[in-house]
Amino acid sequence: MNRFKVSKFRHTEARPPRREAWISDIRAGTASSYGNHIKSSCSLVVFNADRPGTLGIVPLESQGKSKKNVAYLGCHSDLVTDFGFSPFDDHLLATGSADKMVKLWRLPATPAGQDLPSAPGVVLGPENFQVDVLKFHPTSDTVLVSASNKAVKVWDLALQHTLTELDTHSDQVQSVAWSSDGVLLGTSCKDKELRIFDPRTKPTVSQSTQGHENHRDSRLVWTNSREHLLSTGLNQMREHEVKLWDTRCFSCALTSFTLNTSPGSLIPLLDADSGLLILGGKGENLIYCYEVSLQQATLTQVNQCVLETKCRGMALVPRRALAVLACEVLRVLQLSESAIMPISYVVPRKAVEFHEDLFSDAVGSVPATTAQGWWAGDNQQVQRISLNPAHQPHASFISCLVPTELSSPTAAQLQEVPVGDTDPSEGSFSSPPSSLTSPSTPSSLGRSLSSTSGIGTSSSQRSLQSLLGPSSKFRHAQGTVLHRDTHITNLKGLNLTTPGESDGFCANRLHVAVPLLSTGGQVAILELRKPGRLPDTALPTLQNGVPVTDLTWDPFDLYRLAVAGEDARIRLWRVPPEGLREVLTTPEAILTGHTEKIYSLRFHPLASDVLASSSYDLSVRIWDLQAEMEKIRLQGHRDQIFSMAWSPDGQLLATVCKDGKVRIFDPRRSPEPIQEGPGPEGGRGARVVWVCEGRCLLVSGFDSRSERQLLLYGAGSLAGGPLAVLGLDVAPSTLLPYYDPDTGLILLTGKGDTRVFVYELLPEVPFFLECNSFTSSDPHKGFAFLPKTECEVQQVEFARGLRLRQTSLEPVAFRLPRVKKEFFQDDVYPETAVCWEPALSAAAWLGGANAQHRRLNLQPPGMTPVSEAPREAPTRRTLPSSVYLEEKSDEQKKEELLSAMVAKLGNREDPLPQDSFEGVDEDEWD
Repeated sequence: MNRFKVSKFRHTEARPPRREAWISDIRAGTASSYGNHIKSSCSLVVFNADRPGTLGIVPLESQGKSKKNVAYLGCHSDLVTDFGFSPFDDHLLATGSADKMVKLWRLPATPAGQDLPSAPGVVLGPENFQVDVLKFHPTSDTVLVSASNKAVKVWDLALQHTLTELDTHSDQVQSVAWSSDGVLLGTSCKDKELRIFDPRTKPTVSQSTQGHENHRDSRLVWTNSREHLLSTGLNQMREHEVKLWDTRCFSCALTSFTLNTSPGSLIPLLDADSGLLILGGKGENLIYCYEVSLQQATLTQVNQCVLETKCRGMALVPRRALAVLACEVLRVLQLSESAIMPISYVVPRKAVEFHEDLFSDAVGSVPATTAQGWWAGDNQQVQRISLNPAHQPHASFISCLVPTELSSPTAAQLQEVPVGDTDPSEGSFSSPPSSLTSPSTPSSLGRSLSSTSGIGTSSSQRSLQSLLGPSSKFRHAQGTVLHRDTHITNLKGLNLTTPGESDGFCANRLHVAVPLLSTGGQVAILELRKPGRLPDTALPTLQNGVPVTDLTWDPFDLYRLAVAGEDARIRLWRVPPEGLREVLTTPEAILTGHTEKIYSLRFHPLASDVLASSSYDLSVRIWDLQAEMEKIRLQGHRDQIFSMAWSPDGQLLATVCKDGKVRIFDPRRSPEPIQEGPGPEGGRGARVVWVCEGRCLLVSGFDSRSERQLLLYGAGSLAGGPLAVLGLDVAPSTLLPYYDPDTGLILLTGKGDTRVFVYELLPEVPFFLECNSFTSSDPHKGFAFLPKTECEVQQVEFARGLRLRQTSLEPVAFRLPRVKKEFFQDDVYPETAVCWEPALSAAAWLGGANAQHRRLNLQPPGMTPVSEAPREAPTRRTLPSSVYLEEKSDEQKKEELLSAMVAKLGNREDPLPQDSFEGVDEDEWD
């Protein structure tokens, strides 16, 4: 600021509102990205919701209303990394995502009262990597810049093609910013460089300099001058740092200052017209306000504001939406975990009138040029308008990029969700079905429950879904550890260091096989029918002679166990029907052929005597156990095979590999994969399982930041990448998936975890419906599940698991709370496959035959299906109107109030408890 001129903003006050004015009870997302997680136009506010690929939408002027409504829009099949409104059309929204797509949406003026579009108006991509940031052009409504990893593209939205792609970035681009006149483009990069481009002149950098010494999240914003820009980042001491730059002398900053040390990113919001700069760190509750003076090249602090909630994102409200008569010069929206708080910055003035000295003319809402005109060299600027209410209204603009007719009146993609009354995680989405074979299918978040999980819906449920969107009927599922009488205790010497590719132990309905730590590759066999405390003496075991790498029971022979060892051999053991009474040293058969130690074993789901094994020799071999020989060898893996899984029909075999690929084989036709697609980025481990009646593959793995995640693929489109990606948590162990095809539920946990995640899987958006998790007080060493016939149908138990602890084995029942348990819940128990009986012989399957399991009805004798239960007559629950219409006199009201107070205080004449205590003799004190 000029030393001889006092700033008109020096007395600016930050005024956080009362809680009544918050947009509360929302569910904001926690995923990290380079975006601000919240944006505002003059009409709407959009924020990242807690569901991947979902944005919450609320009207800007909904603060202070007694009833607030948030609508949820499913934009993408993966995390929405950045989004922004057009500076000219308040209802045109651009979104970028980790699914590598950029989409444009037209939002209705009242999202809670109108249907949202069933599909985007414009789709750009896919890119080679996820879209990190995007930004509309300040003078043309059809120009957009997007950054994906190292690539920065300038798009012509009208023609849906790139005008230019900017080069020279050696690492991930973290932010982009247009100069106010739209001529130059600035970028900040993970390589610590700030770059300035003139995109119409050349795709290479015009100027560059080192920005901040730390490579973590840096941001760039342009002032109202083409010569000056601001950057934020971290220095070597990990302190937040702000720098002011002059492009005419770009080698060093004009001025800089540091704030506190914080792990969260610093978000800069600059109002170029007033020169006020807002700074707030993610995860903090402190917001700074500075004034930027370009003449003196100074950054002067105006005030700081301490808020009640921690920040997850911030946005500026456009100047055209400010309350100018109240001298509101700035309005910031702070996004927290459960609320949006509007903070007004007001310059105190006595007169309630328009103060021209505070409000210079603002940029209008009519674009100055088109994409083709700008690309041809047109530098015409947007006409500025007065903010004086006496000079309004001004000309409005509706972009032709996405016509308003595109929003279908029958679209069921988004429904009104009263905030505070409905939990989005319990199903607040619905949509028409989407394609399985295209990961870039316009994602409308949700679906009406179909037959994918074999469960029907009643008319009342369908009407509820049409109002609130899809929700899993298993969302209230409960996991319960059964009584101690069913536990097997006093386990000793467990081997807790089995390879990550192994589940650690295995079980069928009669036996549990547990590797022991003692030498010789010993495996103990526990009898589930004989719970209780094991003897202190050594248990009889199966002696394999080498460390055990994996083991599995034959699904069609309850007494046959296959054990893989580090000597590259597979041993087949037969447990006596009466149980293991002595140490066995000689297996029934030994299979040899692998040249390196074996990772995992998988029996065929339909054919007897067919076993698949994967090994460090990078091959998968399929064995005929009847002939005790290898029949098929699959090739094509270039690194360690993490996991493999047979398809439900037994025709295909899927694998996930450390080389970052997911593959599908047709073993009887070719030893090479018939499909191949990108797998998890992390190389720490992964699992694969077939879901949704074999139409999809679910892979559990890690991303590049070691966060555990789930990837859902269409079985016919592996090359296109995952349909959806769901991030869970950060933990060292790989999630072990168990899929129940009858209910469509996937249960996941890892070795050393204390939690079992439960999701219902759908082959279409929103793909994952979260259910209640099971949490234990101490970590388990492994988790296995028993066949469906072991579930207690009368208690609505849909899964039975075994939890292996350090010294015990505990059964865990997963149940669904129901009121009418006296009826058979046929909506939860469709006919199940008789998976314990083979449908084919090994010779028939190897010869090309296919078959399916027969189905079994789990309805117990004497139980009536709940669908046939007699309907109860509705009972009147409301009080008669006479109760409400009865008028009481003042004397009656006083008498009732006095009686209530006396009853609450109680009888003061009652003796105190200590009055009834008896004393003790003096000699008792000695």
